[in-house]
Amino acid sequence: MESSDERVVAVIMVGGPTKGTRFRPLSLNVPKPLFPLAGQPMIHHPISACRRIPNLAQIYLIGFYEEREFALYVSSISTELRIPVRYLREDKPHGSAGGLYNFRDYIMEDNPSHIFLLNCDVCCSFPLPNMLEAHKSYGGMGTILVIKVSAESASQFGELVADPVTKELLHYTEKPETFVSDLINCGVYIFTPDIFNAIQDAFTQRKDRANLRRITSFEALQSATKALPTDYVKLDQDILSPLAGKKELYTHETLDFWEQIKTPGMSLKCSGLYLSQFRHTSPQLLAGGNGTRSATIIGDVYVHPSAKVHASAKIGPNVSISANARVGAGARLISCIILDDVEIKENAVVIHAIVGWKSSIGKWSRVQARRR
Repeated sequence: MESSDERVVAVIMVGGPTKGTRFRPLSLNVPKPLFPLAGQPMIHHPISACRRIPNLAQIYLIGFYEEREFALYVSSISTELRIPVRYLREDKPHGSAGGLYNFRDYIMEDNPSHIFLLNCDVCCSFPLPNMLEAHKSYGGMGTILVIKVSAESASQFGELVADPVTKELLHYTEKPETFVSDLINCGVYIFTPDIFNAIQDAFTQRKDRANLRRITSFEALQSATKALPTDYVKLDQDILSPLAGKKELYTHETLDFWEQIKTPGMSLKCSGLYLSQFRHTSPQLLAGGNGTRSATIIGDVYVHPSAKVHASAKIGPNVSISANARVGAGARLISCIILDDVEIKENAVVIHAIVGWKSSIGKWSRVQARRR
C-alpha cells in the first residue's frame, strides 16, 4: 500500500535564449518564460498549478538562461507560494530527457516517488492532481497528458495511439508526415524514478550506435560526428516511442483548453484563456468596475495595482494591463496585452494587439491587428 506522505517533485523545462526565436521580438527584452500572460509571468501558471499537487516537496526549473535572469523571480515565487523553487542551469542543451537526467541527483534529493515534468511554453489548465491519481491507478512508469485535436492540426504535434480501455500508450510518433491519430501529446508528464533508468538505456544505445559507425568506415565516422551528442536525449523520440506498447506508459486525456505558446499572437490567445480560468481559480486577480467611479470592465480583465486607468475608459474582454501603465479618458481596449510603463492617451483604441514596454499610443489613435 502506498504511503500518504510520499513526496512529489515537479520539473519545468524553460529552454534558453537560443530557443523560442518565433517569439521575437517579445523575447528580446525578457526571457520568454517571464513574459506576462494574464498579468503573470508565463512560468507562473505551471508553477501555480504545481502548488495543487499533494505532498509537493520542491519545484525545479531547468534551462540554459543565465542564473541572474531568474534569480529575482525564483526568490519571490518561493516566498509567495511557500514552496522551494530552484533554477538549475544547464551548461549546454541536453534535450528534454537529457536535461532531466543531468540533474537527477538534485531531483532525487527528496527521495520522491513521482516526478512531474512540464514544458514552460504549454498553456492549459494543468489537471495535475487528477493526473497523479490516474497515474497511480495505471501502475506504469509514466503517464502523458493528451488531448484530442482536429485531424488537420494533429501533424504539428506528437501523435499517439492509446488503448481506449486501459489507456496504455501503444504507439507514438513525433510530427508524422501522414495522419496517425487525433490524440496528441500535451507536453505534461508524470514519471516514477524509473525514468532515469530508461534515459540511461537511451544514452547507452546511442553510444553503441556511435561506436559501431566509427569502426565500419570513414564515411560512417563522418556521419557520426554530425549526429547529436551521445548525452543529448529527446523525451519524445528516444523515450516515448521505444517504450510504447510495453505496458510502461499510459495516457490521461484532458477535456479542457490546451495550446502551445510559440508566437506573440498565440500569447495573446493564451492570456485570454488564463484570464478566463481566473474566474474559477483566482477571481481576486480580475478587475471590476461599474463605469462611474472606476472604468467600465467587460469580461475578464487584469489590471496591475500600480496601473492607472481613467474612469471613463472601457476595458475588455481579454485585456491585461501591466505595471505602471496609464490609460487615458475614453480609451477603448479589447483583447490586448499592455506591457509595463505604456501610456494609452485619450480616446485611443487598441484591439487584438500587444503594446510593448514604454510605448505611447497617441490621442484618437487606433491600433488593431488582423485576427488570424
